[in-house]
Amino acid sequence: MAFQKLSPRDVLVPADVPKDKHKEYVNNFLVLTKNTGRIMLFAGDQKIEHLNDDFYDNGGKISAEDASPEHLFKIADRSPVSCLAVQAGYAARYAPSYPNVPLLIKLNSKSHLLKTEQRDPLSQRLLSVAEVISLKNNGLNILAVGYTIYLGSEFESQMLSEASQIIFNAHQYGLLTVLWIYPRGKAVADEKDAHLIAGACGVACALGSDFVKVNYPKKEGAKSEDIFKEATLAAGRTGVICAGGSSTEPKEFLDRLSKQITVAGAAGNATGRNIHQKPLTEAINFCKAIASVTFADTDVETAYQIYSGDRDFNI
Repeated sequence: MAFQKLSPRDVLVPADVPKDKHKEYVNNFLVLTKNTGRIMLFAGDQKIEHLNDDFYDNGGKISAEDASPEHLFKIADRSPVSCLAVQAGYAARYAPSYPNVPLLIKLNSKSHLLKTEQRDPLSQRLLSVAEVISLKNNGLNILAVGYTIYLGSEFESQMLSEASQIIFNAHQYGLLTVLWIYPRGKAVADEKDAHLIAGACGVACALGSDFVKVNYPKKEGAKSEDIFKEATLAAGRTGVICAGGSSTEPKEFLDRLSKQITVAGAAGNATGRNIHQKPLTEAINFCKAIASVTFADTDVETAYQIYSGDRDFNI
């Protein structure tokens, strides 16, 4: 059963969006969410975050196609994703060849080389929103910007301040915002504690973000989808999307996603490795399967058939 479509009048425009940008904000929201209020974010920002670890594997677990950055754009160009999340340099180099790919520009990133036991994480802004707008004005299909906060880090105040300014400035131009918020640092005992993740979602709402990406909580003896309800409630009018995580069997992934949305109330997902580590055709089919669950509440069996190539999905 298809999720009910939104009309422009259904979109709540935040008060920090100027009146002359209301129409652009509403249009970006509807395009990003496929008129559903939910998003399927294709995460391609790991080239800085995880270096080449997620893109090259001599053991054969990762498709050889994934060694090329263009693989991300080829997948997004032929898939019903909400947007491809990449850093500005990737967008500047590849997006002109793929003008129909909707983009989210990730405004901060750091590698995984410096471990938490060495220093609490800090990820500083790489570009300003105004600089992103210059790319948009050069013809790139940019709908949103994103930023990561490591809540609990000794540097959290710096990241909170940057995120707040980014959200305000993005809304001034009618762009959408997605915060990645991960509790991480020496003060954080359990990064996937459900209560702590709910707190992170509340922070995203307090900062005024349109969406927040968080890790799915884990608690021994409890169903993740049940304990995740606290997070979606804490987020208020900020949509909560779940990180896809490391590579998972497709049917298990689709079943987990379905529960995140239908039981816990998530507003979608942000998936990277589970898509781009696959060969092109398989990656496209998996995008379609994920999109069918995200945007149309497709049951898991049908979604798996879409992934297998036995059925198609378009929105």
